[in-house]
Amino acid sequence: MTLTRRNFLMLAPLGVAACSAQPRPGSQSDAAALANAIRALSPAVDTAEANRAAQLAYAHTFALAQAYQITDPPLIHNAKVNAGRKPRGLCWHWAEDMEARLKAENFTTLSMHRAIANADSRIFIDHSTAVISAQGATMQDGIVLDPWRQGGTLFWSPVITDRRYKWEERETVLRRYGRIRYVQQGADVS
Repeated sequence: MTLTRRNFLMLAPLGVAACSAQPRPGSQSDAAALANAIRALSPAVDTAEANRAAQLAYAHTFALAQAYQITDPPLIHNAKVNAGRKPRGLCWHWAEDMEARLKAENFTTLSMHRAIANADSRIFIDHSTAVISAQGATMQDGIVLDPWRQGGTLFWSPVITDRRYKWEERETVLRRYGRIRYVQQGADVS
């Protein structure tokens, strides 16, 4: 048994127990709370942009859950994607699609980042996400937008207070492992 398969078998029950299999779209109060957190990133963040980003983050998460055909917790869905039974839905798919959607808005007071956690772990599977920050701020000063973690229901948290993952800039991780050339050529490998 490979280390990866052993990790999956050990972690799969946790994924099943921890996550709902039914994505939910998020309420107006959910979006308002996220908008408030985005506005609080910097006095320079435009209120309308923060509101729009929060609404889009929730709406796009739900739309992706439908497009990815999410019916299972994340690790089970990952197995189905890897077996070719589902179209998309690995964490990096969520991160890539969330980042692209929010970048398409051309916000002037907000920036998007990509982050990876557990890249060096021999125990845990690596995980990718999108992060939103104030324009010019670092990824560490941003907010994690993670639709994968709860199986198509948006999880968000300031990067520095996310208790589940220690996030690093995606490009830093890819450079460390010599994979940055693939990203520069347009292929996503995280």
